[in-house]
Amino acid sequence: MAIPPVNIHAFSHSCILALNKRGMWQSLIEFFSFNNANVIYVTVGTMLIGASSAVVGCFSVLQKRALIGDVISHSVLPGICLAFILFETKNPLVLLPGAFLSGWLSILVVDFITQNSKIKSDAAIGITLSVFFGFGMLLLTSIQHQGNASQSGLDHFIFGKAAAIVGQDLYILAGMSIFLLTTVYFFLKPFTLISFDKHFAQSQGLPVKFYEFLLSSITVLAVTVGIQAVGVILMSALLITPAVAARFLTDKLQLMLVISAVISSFCCLIGAFVSYTAPSMPTGPWIIVVLMMVAMLILFFAPRKGLLVKKMRQRSNFKQVLDENVLKLMYQLCEHTKNFEQTLNIQQLTARRDMGEGLMKTTLTRLVKNNLVIGNRGGWKLSSEGKKIGKRMVRLHRLWEMYLTKYLNLPSDHVHETAEAIEHILTPEMEKDLEKLLDKPEYDPHNSIIPYDD
Repeated sequence: MAIPPVNIHAFSHSCILALNKRGMWQSLIEFFSFNNANVIYVTVGTMLIGASSAVVGCFSVLQKRALIGDVISHSVLPGICLAFILFETKNPLVLLPGAFLSGWLSILVVDFITQNSKIKSDAAIGITLSVFFGFGMLLLTSIQHQGNASQSGLDHFIFGKAAAIVGQDLYILAGMSIFLLTTVYFFLKPFTLISFDKHFAQSQGLPVKFYEFLLSSITVLAVTVGIQAVGVILMSALLITPAVAARFLTDKLQLMLVISAVISSFCCLIGAFVSYTAPSMPTGPWIIVVLMMVAMLILFFAPRKGLLVKKMRQRSNFKQVLDENVLKLMYQLCEHTKNFEQTLNIQQLTARRDMGEGLMKTTLTRLVKNNLVIGNRGGWKLSSEGKKIGKRMVRLHRLWEMYLTKYLNLPSDHVHETAEAIEHILTPEMEKDLEKLLDKPEYDPHNSIIPYDD
């Protein structure tokens, strides 16, 4: 079946017409008043699907089996088609068991291929996904050519059609979602153990195989339930994306489960609203679009793990390393002349450390601003605080060189670069341990004095 091309101009035009026709505020009032039964069915149904799928998806992410959701979602199509061929009905209570069995079979096929051949898991997933989905498309095409009137709308399972959710579907979705969330709640501890350390769980006497079977079963069930809203192609995104976004916000599993459910439910709500505002816009794809937008925002701006924060932290660490290196260099030059009040010029500094005059001047300017270096017309000299930091960096460098030569038996001419890297991350506690371990040596391997605090 050919996927229709997306017309961006028609998309924008339809959105503008919808907004102009009813107005944003009027649409907001109409939608969130929930006076329309169809709005309730679609919104509540997709939110239930989103929350339950996101919670289950957290364990797939933690087990590094994110692609398993993709293979399951694509592999349920032949089960749906076979169930329809056998019973000639689109009743979800008939189609979903077929989808569940087909999804489970795909997991068994992936495991069988990886355990009985040299094929890696990613290749096995690709093979299984393609074969199952291709077989499903073959069955769907065959059904469409049979002329069975009841097959109309069966292809909605490929792309999803949340707008087709009715009251009976909502009851099924609610029951399935409650079952999924209840299962996770009662088996949270064993699920956590097998997700983080399966071997430890085995050593504790837990029936790991049973819990793996149960976790795989609810994963298949979550995908099976969700395909009616977003379809087999997009279901893996609804399963994995909220969990990945939540992982950037917390390291605690319980909180991760809650955050992923909230993120997914919120995106389902917004996706349903956009679809209501612009009726030509399908709900399922819009849910995924909103979900990806939220996930990208979290990816970049998460407080501790976001890419922007990491970049800023790396930049800050880089500046700190430069500052400490220059202070150490200035201390060593002053140590050589035994005059810590001397003024050093740019040529003296760049001759000993290959930084370039531009980077050296930028670093010195920052050190002057932080009162670690005093600048004057003749050059720069250490302040009392700068001298203290430079002295500590020299001490850490020489202590670590001593440790490498004494305990790792490295030649003295092979320890400088390693000490250059490690000296910036040694804590005061580690410094004390080094002094105690080495019995507070007076000289480093190069016979340079190790400066201690008075």
